[in-house]
Amino acid sequence: MMRRREFITLIGGAAAVWPLSARAQQGERMRRISFLMEITHNDPEAQPRVAAFQGRLQALGWLDGRNVRIDYRWAGPDADSLSAHAADLVRSNPDLIVANSTAALTAVRPMSGDIPVIFLRVSDPVGAGFVNSLARPGGNLTGITNYEFAIGGKWLQLLKQMAPHVSRVTVLSYPGMVAHDGLWRTIEAAAAALTVEARAVPVRHAADIENAVVAAAAVPNNAAILLPHAIIEANRFMIIEMAARHRLPAIYPLRHYAAAGGLIAYGLKPLNLYRQVAVYVDRVLRGAKPAELPVQQPTKLELAINLTTAKALGLTVPPQLLALADEVIE
Repeated sequence: MMRRREFITLIGGAAAVWPLSARAQQGERMRRISFLMEITHNDPEAQPRVAAFQGRLQALGWLDGRNVRIDYRWAGPDADSLSAHAADLVRSNPDLIVANSTAALTAVRPMSGDIPVIFLRVSDPVGAGFVNSLARPGGNLTGITNYEFAIGGKWLQLLKQMAPHVSRVTVLSYPGMVAHDGLWRTIEAAAAALTVEARAVPVRHAADIENAVVAAAAVPNNAAILLPHAIIEANRFMIIEMAARHRLPAIYPLRHYAAAGGLIAYGLKPLNLYRQVAVYVDRVLRGAKPAELPVQQPTKLELAINLTTAKALGLTVPPQLLALADEVIE
């Protein structure tokens, strides 16, 4: 039989070890993160992005439901919906807000007050007036940019390599977006060098996009460049289907467009951004000030080519372009 003193010692030893960690966990303040998304929860890209963000957070010691609670707001691309969700999450007074696009940041910034805001996929935070500079953001904002403007010219160069007959290009952009103005300038410069006539077409809604694609396809030797924006992302399947139906060569800003049937895509790796933003979330939750964290820029881009779509359009992909591709989809 176990003696009474041994039993008391055993229980006392366990109380000295196990409850300490339990008390530490129970005493740890639950942090609250609100994440404003400009896509919907049923978008195929939604859950991979959440998994990338939460996976990196967990590796840094933050487990959803244990020491942090993450409130995802799936607003979609509609500006009114974004504003309504932004107002609601600010009223809930979280420890930190993550805004995953220029549209989401535009909605949440005016009402955020002193709440730290980490953004991602924002192309020109300085030009848009969100931060003072990339090195010293100031205020309560910092995060990760989307694209450097030079990529606009690169999109046209790649499109011209893929479809050498192209002599015109229609650029679908969102009116009033400062970053699109910067991308347009580099596209214009590349168009002049390549003797291509470039035309910008503003789109605000799905109907605008549909009309723009039909009009672009009616122009001989035309192609399209889709600038990154929530309205483009939300309607990407329609755009890809219409471009195929109307035999319009087009280049897209992200790899998953090519995976869904788009001809060619060149851009950043979105999941990397969600992992990167988790690092800044960790630093702010541990006491860092957004004003002191420089805005980061993505360094890794990927090129994806859909051979099936190229063949359907009667295009032969040049060997040198295939050699550059990170992914060739057949």
